[in-house]
Amino acid sequence: MRIVSSLTRPINAFAPIRALVALAGLAALSACGPVAMGGMAPRAAPADGPVQVALLVPGGSSDQGRQVLATSLENAARLAVSDLQGVQIDLRIYETAGDPARAAQMAQQAADAGAQIILGPVFGEEANAVGATAARSGLSVLSFSNNAAIAGGNVFILGQSFDDTARRLLDHAVAEGRGQVMIVAERNTEGEIAQAAIRSAAARSGASIVATETYAFSQQGIVEALPAIAATARSSGAQTLFFTANTAGALPTLAQLLPDNRISHPQFQFMGLTRWDIPPATLQLRGLQEGWFALPDPALTNRFEERYTAAYGSGPHPIAGLAYDGIAAIGALLATGRPDALSRAALTQGSGFVGVNGVFRFLPDGSIQRGLAVATIRDNAVVIVDSAPRSFPGSGS
Repeated sequence: MRIVSSLTRPINAFAPIRALVALAGLAALSACGPVAMGGMAPRAAPADGPVQVALLVPGGSSDQGRQVLATSLENAARLAVSDLQGVQIDLRIYETAGDPARAAQMAQQAADAGAQIILGPVFGEEANAVGATAARSGLSVLSFSNNAAIAGGNVFILGQSFDDTARRLLDHAVAEGRGQVMIVAERNTEGEIAQAAIRSAAARSGASIVATETYAFSQQGIVEALPAIAATARSSGAQTLFFTANTAGALPTLAQLLPDNRISHPQFQFMGLTRWDIPPATLQLRGLQEGWFALPDPALTNRFEERYTAAYGSGPHPIAGLAYDGIAAIGALLATGRPDALSRAALTQGSGFVGVNGVFRFLPDGSIQRGLAVATIRDNAVVIVDSAPRSFPGSGS
């Protein structure tokens, strides 16, 4: 544990799964559910003096990618702490190596040391383990995961979830008269979770799921499934094809082969559950031109990336801004001066928070709603077609 105190060309269609997970926002799948607080009263913020925040990062392992991510998250959190005004935070860094057992041990150390809230960890299984440990001490956990399945009880997620992304895109599709949707998904656990998120979002947005086609998670699997995908797209009355694949997986292959089979824009609107601008080479894929995907407020994220690079000499990891957002939310709550500033009720207040990824709010079930923009790819460049909101109506649902 370390203490940081402060007063204030074509893409490889099937790259290693580690890369796929990182680019998807590091959603880790888990069968375990959220842990309730069990009647334990939340730990109150001190009336004066610094508030201790435990930051759990995946450092301390032999995996260089996790080390890079850990450093980036820590740097972003430090930057956020330095931006706070009138709030004192004692930021303490705990390295989990991405291991659930070690993460639980670090959470217990943080609780014993007097932490008032835990920020992190990254992976879903870690978050489950940390949530169970933290609940015994009345601590909330703001995980960097984007897996809504691990949210609930004392665990909240900061990552851009499938559910939130699907709802934003389907709302836009309905508004644009493209609400007859066909799902195109990989046949694996992540694909099943993605399908469920799209179906749930469709029920709330007014979109209609008119068909679903799946493929084995391999390049040959896509090739074999292509005739059925094309035939169903034509026969189902689908206006939009909603892909669950990401850029490190099947998406480039689909983007190449579907237009070759006369399934393309403008007859069919393509739409994706993952980021299509990472890596930048994706923008060159002709099949994705005029397709839709969702991303955080670009004006704010660009500003953060510039500030981060100026401070640390290189750009941040794609999810580093989540650490900044977590500190921003904690700081905003502490600025109210309330002794229950970090309680569950305070965390789920309806107006939400503003971070480097735009506005966001934690929902009562532990999931997150983010103010996302809808973008397209036009002439090999990202173009915003529906700007990210800067505030939320209502109390969240």
